[in-house]
Amino acid sequence: MEDTPSTMKPAQVAQLMVDYAVAKHRDRYESIFFKAFAAGIMLSFGGILSEVIQGGAGGLNASNPGIVKILGGAVFPVGLIMIVLQGQELLTSNMLYFPMALCKRAVPVWSLCVNWLIVFFGNLAGSLFFAAILVHYTGIVSVEPYSDFIRSFAIHKAKDPHWHQIFLRGIACNWLVSVAVWQAAGAKDTISKIIAVWIPIFIFVACGYDHVIANMFSVPLGIIFGADLTVAQYIRKSLFAALFGNIVGALFVGLPASYMYLSDWGTGPYRAAERGESVSKASSSSGETKRH
Repeated sequence: MEDTPSTMKPAQVAQLMVDYAVAKHRDRYESIFFKAFAAGIMLSFGGILSEVIQGGAGGLNASNPGIVKILGGAVFPVGLIMIVLQGQELLTSNMLYFPMALCKRAVPVWSLCVNWLIVFFGNLAGSLFFAAILVHYTGIVSVEPYSDFIRSFAIHKAKDPHWHQIFLRGIACNWLVSVAVWQAAGAKDTISKIIAVWIPIFIFVACGYDHVIANMFSVPLGIIFGADLTVAQYIRKSLFAALFGNIVGALFVGLPASYMYLSDWGTGPYRAAERGESVSKASSSSGETKRH
């Protein structure tokens, strides 16, 4: 009896990306929002864990800051791991799925716009809820050195860099995030999915690249703790730069994959059903439910 491969082939993963987008297109809007809200919270759990480790290592940070970055990067991926395993909605992942589906005319353009808008505000609401209610009001990091690190981290993310630097960091970030969700989709068991997500996310966090949703937690948290930064400055300089950079980073993964692996996929709408791999199967794999 021949062993079943533990990892799907790239062409199969590319087809699955399109199926995910079709399933999300058919999902109910309120379901999408609640999944996005939950994803904002899950990612923020990873964010606060990373900041606790980095902020509490003041002595090590002074002597060997590279090690502190490594430690912070090593724990942050728990957020995306939980999102992937629960089938929640993360904007930066959908930046990969929907353009690939559009290339094959599997979903309409308006679906991309609607999904991204709902998920954007769902992720934002979850991130702000976590920052204000589950971090600030709980007082878990309201003492030094954590509060000082939270303020300085927000300044480092949203005020010190130039706009173009945040934009370019956003490209690199979501290039890696897209690789992570691609690898997780191709893995067939839970442990493999965890490792597949962990490696690229560890790299982007340790290197200091910018993720628009992760920053929706860390930067507002810094503002709440009194960082010398206004909401308008954050939106104008950091949020849009990271958002546009993340879109470009996802396209660097999705568009070449569409060209290389989906050339014979066909151009008819909802090709997944014709292929024998039903949309309902993709839906169950990505944690979606159909919209009626």
